[in-house]
Formats: sequence, structure tokens, C-alpha cells
Amino acid sequence: MDVTGDVTVDFGGRAVLVTGGTKGIGFAIARAFLAAGAGVVVCGRSEPAVLPAAGGRTARFLAADVRDPAAAAHLVERAAEQLGRLDVLVNNAGGSPSADAATVSPRFVERIVALNLLAPFYVAQPANRVMQESGGVIINIGSVAGVDPQPGTAAYSAAKAGLLALTRALALEWAPRVRVNHITTGLIRTEAAATVYGADGGAAVAEVIPMRRLAVPADVANTCLYLASDLAAYLTGADIAVHGGGELPARYVVSRS
Repeated sequence: MDVTGDVTVDFGGRAVLVTGGTKGIGFAIARAFLAAGAGVVVCGRSEPAVLPAAGGRTARFLAADVRDPAAAAHLVERAAEQLGRLDVLVNNAGGSPSADAATVSPRFVERIVALNLLAPFYVAQPANRVMQESGGVIINIGSVAGVDPQPGTAAYSAAKAGLLALTRALALEWAPRVRVNHITTGLIRTEAAATVYGADGGAAVAEVIPMRRLAVPADVANTCLYLASDLAAYLTGADIAVHGGGELPARYVVSRS
């Protein structure tokens, strides 16, 4: 790109793969790229009743368990075949239920690390091979738990901390053809998380966030559009915090109550 010329967030003719793109944050990310003109493939373990759609386009679905290296490689291959190319990978699949570190089983830890750390690498590696031909962008969706763990998140926090380090390592190795960046997400209002925030819908939680509200999936999706666009052409190995400023220190929260 000519850095002195115009930049655009028009993704017409571009091809995007979003893991875990059938619900929640991933669904919003896929829909945002569709609205911007991109062709989009989403994956999950089973096909949903409704696929992301916008701008007269609907995402294509491919079934895949991205914790399996062979399945991840096949996913990338099929996505590139269906879309004719691959310009953007968003490693969004992840998550974990709360678990007591003192009693959690080794199997649980293995599965959480596999989903949140190993799977992004398994998908990124074949994506890089495709993208090295014509350039591309990989975006890893992380969590504030990776830098500020909370009780019940030991395995998840460790995996997400590793994802940030992995992002920076891959950025060093795969530049300049492929840019690899990371988004640190905070508290996000999704259907799956609605019960976590209490009967008030998260109003009390929002009071400890400087922006005075929980994030919505669109906040993360818009950041993905930026990182994948020419506007971010010089960004690689970067981490953008989409958490509304984090959490206010306890002494300030007490003084306002």
C-alpha cells in the first residue's frame, strides 16, 4: 500500500474466515465484514439455525473442531477454495466456564488450553501459508483475563496470556506479508453472558468501568474491521484493549458508593 494515499475500510472482494462465528462476538464480527463487502466463512462444531448476514450476503458455514490440527488445516483449505482466496483470519473461538483451580481435572485444563491457545495456532499456521502469497491479516481475540486473572479462570487466563505472547511471536516471524494482531476484550454483553451480570442486566458492573457500560459485540467487530483494513497497515504485534478503560480501582468505587 502507498502510505501517502487514501485508505479504506471497504472489504469488497476480500475473503474472511471467522472461527466460532456462529454466535455471540464471532457472529457480530462476521456480520460486520459482510456489511463491509467481504465474503465470509464461519466455522463451528455444528451448523446454526441462522447464519450471519448483511449487505445482501450470507456467511458460508464449515463444520470444524479447531482443536484438531488436521481439521484446522482442512478448514483453511476449504475456506480459501470456497472464497477463492483468504485475506483475513479472525481467531475468535474460545471461552471457558468458571472452575476451581484446586479441584479442576487435568482433562478440563487440557481442553481449555487447546481451545484458547492451541487452536488459534493450528488455524493461523495454514492461514499464513496461504496469505504469504498475497498478504493477509490474522486477528486473535483475547481476554482481559490474560493480563488480569480473576478467581475461577486459572486455565483460561493462562491460555489467554499465552495467546497474546503467541500473537507477538508470530508477528515477528510472518511480517511483512502477514500482519498478526491481538484484541484484549473486557466484559461484553452477549446472550450467553446475560445471566452472569445479575438481575440488573449489568448496571452494577458497568459502574466500575470508566466508560460506564459493558461492551457490546459490535465494539469488538469494529476493532476487527480497523485492524484488517489499510488504516492499520503498519500495525503488527499490536494489542488493542477493548474494555472501556478496564476497571476502576476499588478505592474509587468505594468513594462513589
